[in-house]
Amino acid sequence: MLTLSRENLKDIKQTETAVSGEELFALPEKVLQFGTGVLLRGLPDSLIDRANRNRIFNGRIVVVKSTTAGSFDDFAAQDNLYTLHVKGIDQGKEIEEDVICSAISRVISATKDWHEVLKMANNPELAVVISNTTEAGIALVKESILGRVPESFPGKLLAVLYERFNALGGSEDTGLVIIPTELIVNNGAVLKAIVLELAQSNKLETAFIDWLDQCNFFCNSLVDRIVPGKPPVRKLKELEERSGYRDALRITAEPYYLWAIEGNEHIRNKLSFARCNKGVIIFENIEPYRELKLRLLNGTHTLSCAVAILSGFATVKQAMEDSEFYQFVSHLMRVEIAPAIPYQIDQAQTEAFICQVLDRFRNPSIEHLWQSISVQYTLKLKMRVVPLLLTHYKRYDTAPKYFAFGFAAFIRFMKVYQQQGRYFGQVGDQDFEINDDQAAVFFNAWQKANYKAVVHTILADKELWNTDLTYLPGFEREVCLRIEQLITRGATEALIHLK
Repeated sequence: MLTLSRENLKDIKQTETAVSGEELFALPEKVLQFGTGVLLRGLPDSLIDRANRNRIFNGRIVVVKSTTAGSFDDFAAQDNLYTLHVKGIDQGKEIEEDVICSAISRVISATKDWHEVLKMANNPELAVVISNTTEAGIALVKESILGRVPESFPGKLLAVLYERFNALGGSEDTGLVIIPTELIVNNGAVLKAIVLELAQSNKLETAFIDWLDQCNFFCNSLVDRIVPGKPPVRKLKELEERSGYRDALRITAEPYYLWAIEGNEHIRNKLSFARCNKGVIIFENIEPYRELKLRLLNGTHTLSCAVAILSGFATVKQAMEDSEFYQFVSHLMRVEIAPAIPYQIDQAQTEAFICQVLDRFRNPSIEHLWQSISVQYTLKLKMRVVPLLLTHYKRYDTAPKYFAFGFAAFIRFMKVYQQQGRYFGQVGDQDFEINDDQAAVFFNAWQKANYKAVVHTILADKELWNTDLTYLPGFEREVCLRIEQLITRGATEALIHLK
């Protein structure tokens, strides 16, 4: 069987798969992307690829791998090509398509190829920077950005911009459009503030700081598409047999996508790939889109994740086929999350979005693993759910039971044990690694014999939540009630008694 590569494209059946044209490989490198994850490949990279096919954006992407974990040998072996398999329901129609994406020009390592990253900064064709370094990636690390590879993503970005300023003279037209896709509120504004502070602490010249501030555009944005990544083994084999080639980078995604970017007419002109991608929305205010997505989709995922795992469900689809879990998710969104969104959004728009989310969760073509959703669980709760919880208490005087159940399941899920410096959880006879920077906090808390003491310790920890959640009237008591049910009855029985 063929292996996907530029050389083998001519031998791939184009009736089954949308194949890249040879002319696309000659397009200039216009985008610098920090992150190699499946979300970036399944959303912005694929949208840029579509635009290139339509002769609109006409630019390729240089991807920077910032971490030392893992390898990117598969990219090099396949000439940076990968297949996106899209399947699901879109406006009542069943969609299934395979597209070989050729938007990525090369993948380079920040640690080993830093000179190549800085060389890219010298490229006059460079117009856009995209990032997805997880929510923890946009953080201030006080560090020198000169003569070394900066540790943090903002440090790396500042170094790139400083190199570009010095190489190209700092004219207005050499500024970049910078679009972070990390799921934090006002991600563009937050990133810009950190980069400016780093520039000041590095004592960079005033002319550069003025250029950085005035000629570069840091856009708030949000992305929304379920991209589970590599298909399960059986599905992968089926796709390979149908397409006639092997692809180590093949990923799956749902048809729905949204990339909302805050910007004006200048930004629209720079991001011309939006013209042929209906889900790319460039408005001066994307707050309504962000709130709906962050709270109703991501917040629901986060609050229901531990409930699903403790109930024995491996995937979102599997969980949504269970009537009790479906009712939990439905009531969670309609009864507690939607009323607590701290933004005025039309009720009909909210309900339509809820129905859309429920349909997407039930998509039979998507194998979205709960274990993947649980990565950096504590941070996700802090960013996505705690603001809703606080707004709920501003509007109502009762403890939200669905929120409390989600928190209780999370605390139980984070009953971890330590082995060779790593942390693991256990559900039934299944052990799994916990990928959470705060795992040690929960390990220490669970040394207490009394689950009520554990709940109090976790909820009262201001380092975790930026506030003491035990001060919320009745919330600690409700979480204790729910975690007792989880411990004594199990998650499935506890869900039934949640009504």
